[in-house]
Amino acid sequence: MNRAALFDVDGTLADTNHLHVTSWWEALRQSGHHVPMHAIHRAIGLPGPDLLGHLLGGDRDRSEDERLSAAHDTLYATYFDRLPVFGSTAELLRALSSAGWKVVLVTSAKDSELAALRKAVGADDAITATASADDVEKGKPAPDPVRRALDLAEVAPDRAVFIGDSVWDMKAAVGAGVAAIGLLCGGIPREDLEEAGADAVYPDPAGLLAGLDDSPFSGVPSA
Repeated sequence: MNRAALFDVDGTLADTNHLHVTSWWEALRQSGHHVPMHAIHRAIGLPGPDLLGHLLGGDRDRSEDERLSAAHDTLYATYFDRLPVFGSTAELLRALSSAGWKVVLVTSAKDSELAALRKAVGADDAITATASADDVEKGKPAPDPVRRALDLAEVAPDRAVFIGDSVWDMKAAVGAGVAAIGLLCGGIPREDLEEAGADAVYPDPAGLLAGLDDSPFSGVPSA
């Protein structure tokens, strides 16, 4: 029987949340929107239009959305050649793959951004598939991206574990009926992750790798 390890990328495998915060802050500033960085940080993990709605409100001028997203993408792309990843990220993915888990990335990153992230992670040999926000009607916190990842891995929800760093990740996993692991390396407090549905919380990929045997992964039998 198959098992799947579903991973968010930004803030979970790659130390990029604050790069996104800076890029969104500058894109918004250039258009006359002064949004505190802490508010932007809390919204990271949402697809672009949802992030803008969360920050600017539903009554915003939606005609700006495409331009704001394009500005963010252009600013963020300047980091593509030096995206940082958390320690033991590649080792964690390879350890799970070697143990028979299908590793699927669940991300809102677009093609060029995802390519840069995968290059930075450096573990393509351990990755089975990628579920993008472009593949579904609704992004996180809706369960659609997680369900898409389950379809790609050809596993039932009780045969998968989702790992993310945001409340949106935890809510998406819970909505899809998948066990959720929260990582603190994205900057969101433990209490928020647990309230959103995390079954367990670890500091970062290295901490999860060290504790795999006692993590929610151990609750999914190999057969």
